[in-house]
Amino acid sequence: MPMIELTAPAGSLTDAGRKSVQKDLAELLLKWEGAPDNDFFRSVAWTYLHELPAGAQTTALDDAPRFRVDVTVPAGALSDRRKAGLIKEATALVLEAAGLAESDALRVWVLINEQPEGTWGAGGQVVKVEELRKIAEAAQ
Repeated sequence: MPMIELTAPAGSLTDAGRKSVQKDLAELLLKWEGAPDNDFFRSVAWTYLHELPAGAQTTALDDAPRFRVDVTVPAGALSDRRKAGLIKEATALVLEAAGLAESDALRVWVLINEQPEGTWGAGGQVVKVEELRKIAEAAQ
């Protein structure tokens, strides 16, 4: 049950990128979690696009757009190898959605937030990683 949020300055994504980036990020996250590609797991991979108004994001150097990808997963859902792959591919995906080059990669930060066991709830109940693994195994 992953969640991914992209924060970007308004107007910084291309039209095509704005249309596809949320679903593309959700699919990427499911891939790196190792979740089955089915309707159930797609329905619980939530994405949000937060577009900041003009002037709401800057650095001490310049006003070039910067992007933050916040990924929230249950603790233990991603190994170090999976985190590294997700970070690399999410960065490339955001750069493409913004029409930027690989040389702009430092403008994209990916933050992985792991929810401790027992702190993720859905449908009025606590969701446990082991229960998700059983659902995933049954679906394959």
